[in-house]
Amino acid sequence: MSQTELVERYYEAIDAMDADGLAAVLAPEFRHDRSDRTIEGRERFVEFMMNDRPQTDTVHAVDTLFLPAVDADDAREREVAAHGRLFAEDGEELFAFVDLFTVEEEKIVELRTFTK
Repeated sequence: MSQTELVERYYEAIDAMDADGLAAVLAPEFRHDRSDRTIEGRERFVEFMMNDRPQTDTVHAVDTLFLPAVDADDAREREVAAHGRLFAEDGEELFAFVDLFTVEEEKIVELRTFTK
């Protein structure tokens, strides 16, 4: 599975509230960093996304996926950036985001989220 396919499946799983699908694209040591919290571990992150986040009836609209153009030996080649917007179920735009994913061995190992 390509890096972009992993990222697309990540958003699909969250929007569908598919815990198994989300866990399938994350490495066991997954880490999520954002301005208000850091979540360590795949199981804890899946639990948060399915049960603990403030609003679960949302839809991610990814406008652009970016892959860096670097040498094969460069660690940045494992990164994918996604720019998009998060919408409430009623269509209200909640905020814009940029997610930076790090992929290793066909799993997402790290995610850094930036919101506006």
